[in-house]
Amino acid sequence: MTQTKEERVHQVFESIYKRYDMMNSVISFQRHKAWRKDTMKRMNVQPGDHALDVCCGTADWTIALGEAVGHNGKVEGLDFSKNMLLIGEEKVKEHKMKHVSLRHGNAMELPYADETFDVVTIGFGLRNVPDYMQVLKEMHRVVKKGGKVVCLETSQPTIPVFKNLYFFYFRRVMPVFGKVFAKSYDEYSWLQESTMSFPNREKLAEMFREAGFERVDVKPYSGGVACMHLGVKGKN
Repeated sequence: MTQTKEERVHQVFESIYKRYDMMNSVISFQRHKAWRKDTMKRMNVQPGDHALDVCCGTADWTIALGEAVGHNGKVEGLDFSKNMLLIGEEKVKEHKMKHVSLRHGNAMELPYADETFDVVTIGFGLRNVPDYMQVLKEMHRVVKKGGKVVCLETSQPTIPVFKNLYFFYFRRVMPVFGKVFAKSYDEYSWLQESTMSFPNREKLAEMFREAGFERVDVKPYSGGVACMHLGVKGKN
């Protein structure tokens, strides 16, 4: 029987959770931390804010949000992989963040009331969901008027020679890294497949506007291999 995208992605992340953080550093050459740091700066999260991190995985961005909102704020992380959440729970305990909580759930049907959060993020997760627009609309639904929704995701470079080198790395080298470092060739083949089929940054910006966001800001990183999209929910 053929697996659905949701079933395959669930299997991938339930399998790679123990080496997920290490592999993120290997395949991005540690750049993912700088991308997230710059994104946080652009978000300008305020102490006391209520934030949601969709597809939170092992909770690195969730914890960064927890640091930004402080103990007077509140952060919730949501993911559909229980194994990834187990790693995240350990990190939250290590950081002694009682104002940060993690929850098992589906990004396609966010279990929150309308206009609950000041900020909603999704980091390297949107390309894995069955319906990108459905998730963007759900994020738009749960963010407050005037609030921000931010996506940090792999993307596709546009510089001709660099683009060819990048695609070679993604298709040929990265799955080998997955086999060598994480014993997971097939699972890391999924990463290049999902990135290649994901909308480019211009198309994703259009999808943000179609989902109802205003003032959509786009920031490519490292020659366009990753990109941030930030949209604001209108006050009307």
